[in-house]
Amino acid sequence: MMQVLIVIHLLVVIALVAVVLLQRSEGGALGTGGGGGFMTGRGQANALSRATAILGTLFFVSALLMSIIAGWSRAPRSIIDETAPATKSSTQTPAQPNLLDQLKGGNAPAQAPAK
Repeated sequence: MMQVLIVIHLLVVIALVAVVLLQRSEGGALGTGGGGGFMTGRGQANALSRATAILGTLFFVSALLMSIIAGWSRAPRSIIDETAPATKSSTQTPAQPNLLDQLKGGNAPAQAPAK
């Protein structure tokens, strides 16, 4: 079910991008804003605006459906009931201090003299 919704969602996204790119520029922006285009009539502008609104609605509905379906498979859990992470046991050997810890403690390793 989720795979079908993902495919439908992707098709809606591609169609939405195509419809937005087909719309005539209102000026400003990077384009010249004028001239003849693929769909230049008033009726086509209304059709593209209506298609954009429908595809936008389908986009939001499909996104909400996917999030609802994804939430169904999750089991409720409480962070209070979780156990604390295991601490180091005393049988493990302590890690060797790194260079920064040695410098902070004043136990800097001896450096070979420069030649």
